[in-house]
Amino acid sequence: MYLHLGQNRVVPMKSVIGLFDLDNTSCSHITRKFLERAEKEKKTVNVSEELPKSFAVCEEKGTVRVYISQLSTATLLKRTEAINRVRDD
Repeated sequence: MYLHLGQNRVVPMKSVIGLFDLDNTSCSHITRKFLERAEKEKKTVNVSEELPKSFAVCEEKGTVRVYISQLSTATLLKRTEAINRVRDD
């Protein structure tokens, strides 16, 4: 199963490490450093043409990728729940 992050970008559900609200988590200096480092190492993928609201941390082929999304974490969570319902059926 795949999770749609926005702007025609999908990632395998098994690669998702976490989904994070950008407003809440960017208050922490640790998160800001993490995002800055990921950007510096070219591990970020912006899938947002609008104001970003969340980011997803994924592991793909042994590499961590950070996807910046315009979708809220609530929307992404609903999508993961829908995927899990389909998987359970």
